[in-house]
Amino acid sequence: MSRIDLTTADTAPESSRPLLGQIHAAFGATPNMFRAVANSPAALTSMWSAFGALGNGTLGAKLGEQIAVAVADINDCEYCLAAHTALGRQAGASADEMSAAQAGQSQDPKTAAVLSFVTTVVRQRAKIAADDVDALRAAGITEGEVMEIMAHIALNLFTNYVNVALDVPVDFPQVKLRAK
Repeated sequence: MSRIDLTTADTAPESSRPLLGQIHAAFGATPNMFRAVANSPAALTSMWSAFGALGNGTLGAKLGEQIAVAVADINDCEYCLAAHTALGRQAGASADEMSAAQAGQSQDPKTAAVLSFVTTVVRQRAKIAADDVDALRAAGITEGEVMEIMAHIALNLFTNYVNVALDVPVDFPQVKLRAK
């Protein structure tokens, strides 16, 4: 059971309601994570704006979702793992690609470089070496894309922490965390 109230269109703070309407329209339902975050209009605005900005970024939806499942697995976030696996499939990733991404791996060399970087940043709490960034450049990642990758990491840490700390009930098809 959630450790924080899951708002509804009727119980959310007034200034959260327009965003909840946008979220409901985007998903066809209002996912529990957004219902929890809607308790704070500022937090909801921050989260939804970040999703919108990154959704219009240069990395593409598929890679964004692969990043999300890699981060979710490291942080044991069952909610984000389930949600982003489903969204990754909608973005064109195969089940095998999403499973590999969950482990921080990919058959595609550029995606593999990104996921290796992402998992290193998250596991080492950003204490990385110059070689880690150089490996991205060697894979053809631009300076702008490096920053976009960092933004994806930050957004996913935010969502993972919300869902894990506040025990938000998963309302997407369940995906098993990898055994560590």
